[in-house]
Amino acid sequence: MGTKARELVGEHADKIVELLNRALADEWLAYYQYWIGSKVVKGPMKSAVEAELVQHAQDELRHADMLVMRILELGGTPILTPKKWFELTNCGYETPENPFVKKILEQNIKGEQCAIDVYNQIAKLTKEIDPVTYNLAVQIMTDEMEHEEDLQSLLEDLENMKFLK
Repeated sequence: MGTKARELVGEHADKIVELLNRALADEWLAYYQYWIGSKVVKGPMKSAVEAELVQHAQDELRHADMLVMRILELGGTPILTPKKWFELTNCGYETPENPFVKKILEQNIKGEQCAIDVYNQIAKLTKEIDPVTYNLAVQIMTDEMEHEEDLQSLLEDLENMKFLK
């Protein structure tokens, strides 16, 4: 436990840990959504979309690690069971029942937009009271914005393919 870290954050530590655990649930679900999506995706541009999904999955796993480290620094306990992910999630999980490229991209864009909102809220809350968590939230939010842009670019490319005929 980070005694000094918790002391610096003071009375806000438990609330911040709660928010970070909710974000952790999102990251694990996003990781799985990207990973499984990369396995089942079908349609035009499959290889490009698959590669992007695999990269994003790796990023989400890295985010989960960053969140766990901060939760521990604040003297909290990270989520210890996957069952809790669904109870704590902000953004939920969309099963890729329709594996068509366009649908997979749209589902993941929606997830990234939710994640951007979540990290923006964490950043706003912690800006004046916890600069370490604030910087963490901004760093992850930046990644999520890049993910959204990457996915939107792939979706645009897919939609522009019909004009090539």
